Amino acid sequence: MKICGPKCSLCGLIISVWGIVQLVLMGLFFYIHSVALIEDLPLKEEYDSLDEFYTAANSAYNQNAYNCWIAACIYVITLLLSAQQFYMNSRVTAN
Repeated sequence: MKICGPKCSLCGLIISVWGIVQLVLMGLFFYIHSVALIEDLPLKEEYDSLDEFYTAANSAYNQNAYNCWIAACIYVITLLLSAQQFYMNSRVTAN
């Protein structure tokens, strides 16, 4: 069953591949606690102790990594849907 045309499905394929690559890499960098991404963490402005800050930062890094990987999985679903639509459109135009 066709839902979208060939151009839309090709656009969905390209955007899905890019989204998967970007989000997997961002998840990896969050997982290894990259200092460059610390501004993207939902942290308070001040903490009472250094250990409290480290605990909150580690938790936020891990949560952001998991969020990126979940979003990448959603992009995989979009990729599969776009690939199916691209196949259906190319099959129809070939006949």
